[in-house]
Amino acid sequence: MVLPSLCNADVVSREFVVLLHGLARSKSTMAKLGRSLSESGYGVLNLGYPSRVLTIEEISERYVPKAIKICRQNNAKKIHFVTHSMGGIIVRYYLKHHYMPELGRVVMLSPPNKGSEVVDKLKNNFLFKWLNGPAGQQLGTNSNSLPRQIGNVNFYLGVITGDRSINFLLSIIIPGPDDGKVSIESAKIEGMKDFIIIHSSHPFIMKNKNAIMQTIAFIKNGKFIRKSNN
Repeated sequence: MVLPSLCNADVVSREFVVLLHGLARSKSTMAKLGRSLSESGYGVLNLGYPSRVLTIEEISERYVPKAIKICRQNNAKKIHFVTHSMGGIIVRYYLKHHYMPELGRVVMLSPPNKGSEVVDKLKNNFLFKWLNGPAGQQLGTNSNSLPRQIGNVNFYLGVITGDRSINFLLSIIIPGPDDGKVSIESAKIEGMKDFIIIHSSHPFIMKNKNAIMQTIAFIKNGKFIRKSNN
């Protein structure tokens, strides 16, 4: 197992951010966001994991503790999480089953918190199964899906989601406004502290300048930035 490397280890505040990428993606997709967080003074662990091979439960139990251990070895006072897509479900599962005294704030980018209708429609398709593996099968919207089974959140969460799609075929499947993979409504979850919609699509939201700015604002201040009417 390759452990995540710590970026910006000389962190005066002892605050660290663990990044988790989405399904069928890699940690490289979170690199730009990680650099911005590092430049803002946080220690950053960009966590890679085999999203197409393991279930969400297996990923959560095998990989998240490794990142937390590294933060603790660096005397972390707070450990925050920033996730993209399925990474948010991984964190939800972990925090449902484990207590973290150092837990700070969590930002989820386009999370399928109530599942995705795309999975409902395509989960039995051979190509979908091959591309997304066992974890992809767990992200439907019915009551038996993992996002629904985990329940509401009881940690300090901010959710950012997009309202633009570059996959119009998938958007036909999804009811209401969406980002091409997840509807705006499905990104929401009971217990979140703040929620904001930006003009971005699902595959690129983690690289969006506004998303990065909003992520850092929430980690620092516990709320997103909204323009004043004055």
